[in-house]
Amino acid sequence: MQNRIDLIRPDAPAGAQRGPHPVGVRTRTVISPDQPDVFGEAGARVDRPLTVELWYPAAAPGAGGANYPTLLRDGHRAVVLHGSAGRDAEPAAGDFPLVILSHGYPGNRLFMGHFGEHLASHGYRVASIDHLDSTYGDAAYLANNGLTSTLVHRPGDVAAVAAELGGSYAVIGHSMGGYGALVLAGAGVAEPALSGGMAPPHGLWQGCAAPVPPAALKAILPIGPWGRQRGLWDAAGLAAMRLPCLLMGGSADGVSGYDTGIRRIFNEVGGPAWLLTFEHAGHCAGAAIPAPAEAWEPSPHMQWPPYSHYADPAWDAVAMNNIAQHFALAFLDVHLKGNAERASALGEDWPKHGFSGGQAPGLRLERRGPARSA
Repeated sequence: MQNRIDLIRPDAPAGAQRGPHPVGVRTRTVISPDQPDVFGEAGARVDRPLTVELWYPAAAPGAGGANYPTLLRDGHRAVVLHGSAGRDAEPAAGDFPLVILSHGYPGNRLFMGHFGEHLASHGYRVASIDHLDSTYGDAAYLANNGLTSTLVHRPGDVAAVAAELGGSYAVIGHSMGGYGALVLAGAGVAEPALSGGMAPPHGLWQGCAAPVPPAALKAILPIGPWGRQRGLWDAAGLAAMRLPCLLMGGSADGVSGYDTGIRRIFNEVGGPAWLLTFEHAGHCAGAAIPAPAEAWEPSPHMQWPPYSHYADPAWDAVAMNNIAQHFALAFLDVHLKGNAERASALGEDWPKHGFSGGQAPGLRLERRGPARSA
């Protein structure tokens, strides 16, 4: 069971169970071409290579047992994660909608890897991005100047991967990935932020003032989205975001702020919105894979143990993963596959939809705005 991304607890809700499709996985590179060079002179342009982990329904069960080499949160130690997908298995025939995973600052494409194998088994393609300048071992992040790139490039990185892979899609974004998802979906960055101390140079952030959502983007799932607590949006900017939005967050999130950030986004977005709250959980609620075994060991590169980047002091990581998978699947089935019957799993009687004994202690699901299908 060590370092696995595919764990399912015996008491997991119904939507966390493995789906009917065998799963394949491939690693590929997508180029986001001709983007602003945030580290160069005014007007400088650069191509952005993005490493993507792509999970997909496979034509037949493969060898399985995929290994995922990656870096620990300290940016130095190599670790290997394990799953059930078949590496480079033949894709199944069919038109499968796309889900893009966008990690936080810092993070990497495997931080939310539990969504990848799970959703692919239920008939989705899942593309998880290594955002250049924002991963654990990236030189720009380690030099502490990757935030500018993150603010400018997050929406475009996701759009480039979506264009390369094609089809209708949704975005699951954690923290800064949630920021990028909201901006891509139409949440305009507020004018004071555009001219404030965090603003990137040369007016590079101006394109985020009034973004136009891509037609292929159907819904977003921000988890602990970062920004509202720092005034990146105001109520008017969030009201411009009208796509269906399932927010997830911990009520003790000290990074993005629950009352000042996550809940305000829920109250202010202009489209149908849901808020799934993990009571007493912190910033990584539902997003992070279980802490790798190596993360339990002290690191000479960090002043605090890497374990705390993945783990939550109040919740079991696998339980949160399974709950997040359950609700994400129902939301995506409605808004990407157009399965209106699945909307009941997001309604007032949600505890009846596969939770052991009809109970889900410590969870709260709220909804505002009209329900909407794809």
